[in-house]
Amino acid sequence: MKRYTEGPGRDRAMLRQALLALVLGLAAAAVSAQAGGSEESEAFKRARIRLDLAAAYFSEGKLDTALEEVKQALSTSPDLPQALNLRGLIYSQLGDEPLAEASFKRALDVAPRDADVMHNYGWFLCRRGRYPEADKLYAQALAIPTYRTPARTMLVRGICEARAGRLDAAEATLKQAYELDAGNPAIAMNLAEVLYRRGDYERARFHVRRVNGNAELRNAESLWLAARVEHRLGNSQGAIDLGNQLRSSYPDSRQARALERGAFDE
Repeated sequence: MKRYTEGPGRDRAMLRQALLALVLGLAAAAVSAQAGGSEESEAFKRARIRLDLAAAYFSEGKLDTALEEVKQALSTSPDLPQALNLRGLIYSQLGDEPLAEASFKRALDVAPRDADVMHNYGWFLCRRGRYPEADKLYAQALAIPTYRTPARTMLVRGICEARAGRLDAAEATLKQAYELDAGNPAIAMNLAEVLYRRGDYERARFHVRRVNGNAELRNAESLWLAARVEHRLGNSQGAIDLGNQLRSSYPDSRQARALERGAFDE
């Protein structure tokens, strides 16, 4: 089931984005490594092969194998920020918070303007409730003019602001993200959720309808949010129709159980 706001599904989506950024970072590093001479480029090539393998294993959930490949990459290129970044992601998934944080910090030591590291370290901090530290890293990443994927950082920044109870800031950040990537369902859903929490139900309806209008994007979460929006707007029949769709398509979901309880205001 696709998930856009809370829970492990969103964390997996964030990790997929992190891996994509890692691959893009490796491609950029490969170009710059060519200028370092044949010995340097050969060492980098060996490390990149190991890191490519590590990223593949990580995406498959084979964390121990991914970690071994990262260690091999770092034995060849100890200061490769992409390897240190991925090591931080792996340790985070393994639940080893001290080693994860040490990896992210080391990556920033060797590449202090690496926005991808800032993004991942910020998400690591946000998930642990360290919101001011996370926000500082997001701000630094977004201030880098050459940063390739600002919308994804605006998305997680907005999520973290919402978690911290800063709904006005979250709305502003997610609106910026939406302007950059209007087709991203995670941005639309998180913006709709913030607008719902702020009582702006008409605008929340607009964004959640855009997600539910695409059968490939629609899920239990988006249907439940839409049903709650219609309930708040006094559209009883709309809420019933969406609830029936939720019950029919996702009968075992957490959202369907909330519907059965009539917990529209949870």
